[in-house]
Amino acid sequence: MRVSCLLASAALIAGSIGPLAAQQRTIADPAAAFGTRPSVEDISLSPDGTKVAYLAPKAGQGSAVYVANLNGGEPRLAASADGDPQRLVGCEWVANDRLACKIFASVNALGALPVTRMVALDADGSDVKVLTQQDDIDQRYGNTYGGNVIDLLPGDDGAVLLDRWFVPEIARKTRLAQEKEGFGVVRVDTRSLSTRTVEEPVRFGAEFITDGHGKVRIMGKMLPKNAGGYLGRTINYSYRTADSDRWLELGDYDVISRDGINPLAIDAKLNALYALKKENGRQVLYRIALDGSLRQERIFAHPQVDVDGLIRIGRSRRPVGATYATEKREAVYFDPELNRLAASLAKSMPKLPQIRFVDSSVDESKLLILAASDTDPGHYFLFDKASKQLSEIMLVRPKLEGATLAEVTPVTYKAADGTSIPAYLTLPPGGPKTGLPAIVMPHGGPSARDEWGFDWLVQFYAARGFAVLQPNFRGSEGYGDAWFQKNGFQSWRTAIGDVNDAGRWLVSQGIADPKKLAVVGWSYGGYAALQSAVVDPGLYKAVIAIAPVTDLALYKEESSSLDREFVGSGPHIRQGSPAQNAERINAPVLMFHGTLDSNVEVRESELMESRLRSAGKKVQLVTYPKRDHYLEDSQVRIDMLRKSDAFLRSSLGM
Repeated sequence: MRVSCLLASAALIAGSIGPLAAQQRTIADPAAAFGTRPSVEDISLSPDGTKVAYLAPKAGQGSAVYVANLNGGEPRLAASADGDPQRLVGCEWVANDRLACKIFASVNALGALPVTRMVALDADGSDVKVLTQQDDIDQRYGNTYGGNVIDLLPGDDGAVLLDRWFVPEIARKTRLAQEKEGFGVVRVDTRSLSTRTVEEPVRFGAEFITDGHGKVRIMGKMLPKNAGGYLGRTINYSYRTADSDRWLELGDYDVISRDGINPLAIDAKLNALYALKKENGRQVLYRIALDGSLRQERIFAHPQVDVDGLIRIGRSRRPVGATYATEKREAVYFDPELNRLAASLAKSMPKLPQIRFVDSSVDESKLLILAASDTDPGHYFLFDKASKQLSEIMLVRPKLEGATLAEVTPVTYKAADGTSIPAYLTLPPGGPKTGLPAIVMPHGGPSARDEWGFDWLVQFYAARGFAVLQPNFRGSEGYGDAWFQKNGFQSWRTAIGDVNDAGRWLVSQGIADPKKLAVVGWSYGGYAALQSAVVDPGLYKAVIAIAPVTDLALYKEESSSLDREFVGSGPHIRQGSPAQNAERINAPVLMFHGTLDSNVEVRESELMESRLRSAGKKVQLVTYPKRDHYLEDSQVRIDMLRKSDAFLRSSLGM
C-alpha cells in the first residue's frame, strides 16, 4: 500500500506549524482506523539529505520499501516482501544510492523460529545482494541470525561493518573446511560483496561496539555458567584504546540484575564510552575514558527513575543526549546545538511535544525529525539548518489526521499497602466521564513500562466509549530495583495486586461502573489479565488476553536459559500460573494468538482454553494462522478489535 506523503507545507522554525489544526472529525470505523498498521513503519534519510527510504505495509504481513525525493515527485517502490513468511523490517542508507535492509521471517521448525537476513539494493530496487553468510550444505548447522549493521563507515561508499555468526563446515575431501565458529565482525562491500574479517569469531561472543568510524572498540562475551558450557547471565566486556588492537578489561554486566557496566556507545572525538551503571538501585549514565585510565565521569542521573537510553545522531551514530521517562519521556542533551534546537522545536510545535531526532545527513546539516503526542500518532519533518526551515514530509497514520482522539493523563493511585502506583488514564473524547465501562490494561514485558503517548489499542477502546487505565505496576521497568523487585513473574503477587488495585481505584473514583469493568492485556499483560482474575474472581466481568503466558512451567520449557532463570523456580511456578488455577476464574475469557508466535507459543493459549473448558468456564480462543507475537497484519488486527469489542459489550451487558 503506497503511503500518501511529501506534503507541501513548510514553516520557519520560529513559527507555528500550519497543518496541525485542531482535530475535529469523528471516526466512522474505529476498528479499521486503529487496527490498520502505520503508513510509515521505518524511515531513513540519505547521506546527502535529499531522499528518504521508508517502509510501508502491504496486504497481510507484507511490507515494501519506497524511496522519496524530498525535492518533489512521487515515491518509487524499491522492494517488497509478501510476508509469507519474509517481510522487510528496516532499511538504512549505506550510500546516496544504496540501501541495506533487514528481512525477518517466523518459520515453523518444530515450533515458531525467528530468522533474519541482511540484503543490499540500489535505491531503484536493482542490484540486490545478500549480505548474510550464505547457507551451505556443508555447514554443520543452520544459522538463523542474519547479522546487524554496527557501523555505516561514513567515509566509505557502500561498505559497512556487519556482525555475524560464523558457522563451521564439515570437512570434505575436495576442499578445506571453514572451521571458524562464533560471533565476529566483517567488513562487507555491499556492491561487490568483497568481505574481510575485522574481528575473528568468539565462541561466546555477544556484542561488538564500534567508534562509528570503523574501529571495533568494545567486545562482550557471555561467561559460561558452568564447566558444561551452558551460558550464564553475565557478559564480560573488554575495550581497546584508540591506538591499539589489544583487548583490555572493562568489566562485567549481569543481564538479569543489571549490576555492572552496560556499554551503550562510543564518542570517538572524546575517546570515551557512554555506559549505564547502577547507583542506589537506579541506572545512571556515565562517561568512561578509553585511554587506558578508565576514568569515570557521572553525566546524568534522575532521582526517581532510570536513565534508560542514549540519543544518537548522524552516520557515525554519535551520542548527543540521554533519555528517561517520568510522567512523560524526557531528554537531556549534552550537545549544545541540539539542546537549543530541541527547545526551539518544542516552542514551534506545542501540540507535538514528543520530539525525536530520527536521522541526519552525513554532515548533520539536515535532520529528520518525528514529532507526536498522545492525540497525534506523529508527523515527520525535515529541518534544514542553513535555511532554518522545518518542512513536513510525511504522516505516520494519515487515516487519523484530523480525528478527535482521546487525551492521556498521568495519574497515581494507592495500592493496598499504601504505595502510590503511576498509571495513565484515557477517557473517551466527549460525553460523560463517570460511570463508564472501563478497562485495566497491564503492559507486556514484564521488563517494560507504559509511557505517555499515542497507543492504537488504547485509542480504539476509548473511541468505543471505554475508560482505559494503564498501570505501571511494581515489576515494571524504569523505576529502579526496589520497584522492579524480582520481576513480574517471581514477584507476581505484588504485580497482580497492583493491577487489581487499579480496577478498584477506577470504581472508587466513580470513573468505572463496577458491573462493566474488564481487564485486557498482551503478552505478559495477557498473563496479568488472566492471573488477576484468578486472584480476585469477582473484580473483572470480562478478560481478554492476547498472546498470553499461561503456565510458567510450560513457558520455561519454551525459553532460553536466561529466560528460565528470569522466571525462576519455586512455589510461584504453580501458584502464579493461570492455567494451573483456571477453576478460580469466573469471568468469561477471550484469547487471541498467532500460530507462529516465537515469543510465547500458541500452546500456552491452547492449554488455557482446555483448562477453562474442563472447569466449565466460558472461554473462546481465536488463532491466526502464520501470524507471530505482534499480529502485524492490518486485517488480523481489525478482526481482533471487532471481536474484542463485541465480546466486551456482550459480557458487560452494554
